[in-house]
Amino acid sequence: MESLPPRRAEGDFGTAAKDAVEAAYNSEQLALITAVLTAQQLAQQPTQPAPQPVRQSSGSAGKWIGIGVGGSALLLTIAVSAVAVAISAVALTVCLLVLRSLWTDVRKGK
Repeated sequence: MESLPPRRAEGDFGTAAKDAVEAAYNSEQLALITAVLTAQQLAQQPTQPAPQPVRQSSGSAGKWIGIGVGGSALLLTIAVSAVAVAISAVALTVCLLVLRSLWTDVRKGK
């Protein structure tokens, strides 16, 4: 391996200062070149018109008729179920009253 010759301390700082100044100048040049290239790219891009908003329809009449028929069928089903529960309650009550009457007759010995 070769050993590097010793440098003088003054020369190192002077060279380093010159290198730093040159690097700063190069950085400024690169930033300017980058800005120019970016501006050129933006200028070359074709402008596209803004997209038109899509108008959404509120739905056809068939959709609303279907919703109405479905809602009516649901309410009709609920009403018939309520009537069936009421009839079952009356039938159970009558059955219990008849059984109670029979039980009292059996206990009395009739």
